[in-house]
Amino acid sequence: METAAAGAPGGKDARRETSAGGGSGAGGGARGGNRGRGRDARGRATTWTRMKRERATYLFIVPGLLFFLIFAYLPLAGNVVAFQDYSPYWGIGGSEWVGLQNFAAMFNDPQFMRALTNTLVISFLQIVFAFPAPILLALLLNSLISERIKRVVQSIVYLPHFISWVIVIAIWQQVLGGAGPVAELFSAIGIDGVNIMSDPDTFKALVVSQVIWKDIGWGTIIFFAAITSIPNELYEAAAVDGAGSLRRTWHVTMPGLVPVITLLLILTIGNVLTVGFEQLLLQQPAVGSAAAEVLDTFVYYRGIAGGDWGLSTAAGLFKGVIGTILVIAANKFAKRLGTEGLF
Repeated sequence: METAAAGAPGGKDARRETSAGGGSGAGGGARGGNRGRGRDARGRATTWTRMKRERATYLFIVPGLLFFLIFAYLPLAGNVVAFQDYSPYWGIGGSEWVGLQNFAAMFNDPQFMRALTNTLVISFLQIVFAFPAPILLALLLNSLISERIKRVVQSIVYLPHFISWVIVIAIWQQVLGGAGPVAELFSAIGIDGVNIMSDPDTFKALVVSQVIWKDIGWGTIIFFAAITSIPNELYEAAAVDGAGSLRRTWHVTMPGLVPVITLLLILTIGNVLTVGFEQLLLQQPAVGSAAAEVLDTFVYYRGIAGGDWGLSTAAGLFKGVIGTILVIAANKFAKRLGTEGLF
């Protein structure tokens, strides 16, 4: 009777399903009878049977699936423009197919190569300086004894993340621009004409500094969550063994952060060709395209402003393909180093 109950459609729970699939001969007979009724060779419910049973729960997935289908996957069809001499008048269906001609023109374009170089340089600086900054800040705040001071500092460093790039650039212009206090300070010591916001030579360092200032506090949230998940017994055991604060940080906290650091680093490497659009677009007129032209602004100026849709889409598709390859490669490399990776 128990076997029959477990074999009935919509069985009670997983344990009864598992027990029904035990090694007895009677169970084996029941398994044979359950085949073809939504159960596998062991008498367990198949995936489709479980989905039917939990269909009310799966309905919650539908809005998310529709969102990504409409706004993330359907727009991918627009990448065919990269292989066309696209005209908005004729549309995708009527425009002439040109094969890889847009890609050939893109790689022969000096402006594209300059944008690619600037993108890689800025991305490299961000990985070296901006990526570890939240980790260091999280470790520093975690070492504070006073919880009140820690919360005050956290609240202050979170705020810039909620400010738009327009406001951020305006604030930096007021401080580091030609009429700001920094320029006046240099003028007081005999150095006139200092305007850091319009200096092409220091622009890339300026961009990285702005990214750190804006997002360092927000980036610490994930690392704080990882730190709080580390058992206190590990710190107490290390303290009993005579480990000081630095040794506990290095031998207990850092190993606990490695999975999170690996995950975020893989995602960062995947976005290596995306270094910010608004931030660069707003400052490009002040420093010139030679210093501030990146792939995102190149796509905007060639496609939206210039009407060269085919070449612009080719540049965007190139960026997406390279990002995908980098994510897969970084994930495999992380697994070879012994971490779990991203997928």
